[in-house]
Amino acid sequence: MRKFENMGRAFEYRRAAKEKRWDKMSKMFPKLGKAITMAAKEGGMDPSTNAKLRTAIQNAKSENMPKDNIESAIKRAEQKDLASFTEVNYEGKGPHGVLVYVECATDNPTRTVANVKSYFNKAGGGVVPNGSMEFMFARKSVFEIVKTDAIDPESLELELIDAGCESIEVEEETIIVYGDYTAFGTIAKALEDMQIDVQKSSLKRIPTTPVDFSEEQLVDIEKMLDKIEDDDDIQQVFTNIA
Repeated sequence: MRKFENMGRAFEYRRAAKEKRWDKMSKMFPKLGKAITMAAKEGGMDPSTNAKLRTAIQNAKSENMPKDNIESAIKRAEQKDLASFTEVNYEGKGPHGVLVYVECATDNPTRTVANVKSYFNKAGGGVVPNGSMEFMFARKSVFEIVKTDAIDPESLELELIDAGCESIEVEEETIIVYGDYTAFGTIAKALEDMQIDVQKSSLKRIPTTPVDFSEEQLVDIEKMLDKIEDDDDIQQVFTNIA
């Protein structure tokens, strides 16, 4: 059940490139703020009774988003003139056949789909009909926990099985808990009951058949991903990169 992975050079390249992109605070904070506002508008402005808002705030704090920014994002949910955001997804193929799943939150779907299509087309790829990648990505609940001597991964896994944990991955400084997307709430509560601080938590799309790309191929892929992830309407991007 446990999944311990050796991180190859290609993985390290991808992770370093992603960390570099998300270090652009001018892009990161608006995306995090939008997630907070949408969660507050959908389920109420009290984090104690709104699990989605609680998660959005938690993720914002993990990225060092200032408290004032978080509070402002929550308050925006009660503004009557707030634009109505729609959650839309797009699927596409990029350079070297990489598969890409794009999750968006937009107040103008026409603008967003035009932009997304242009990113794929300019990279020599294209958008495919929604549902084409249904079996190529598995939607999972993902929780990142800081690795400490007090947490034994095997014991943690046993404790979380009944809550819906499917596997645990151990990295150098982090323990990652995976479960089906329907188990997000039960796993979150179990970790909270165990008084384990979760650094980040989210619903992710994990490739069912990851593909190894060369460093040269990753350079081409990253150029396209940079364009996509810099778009303010894009919330999350998932690929089948191993």
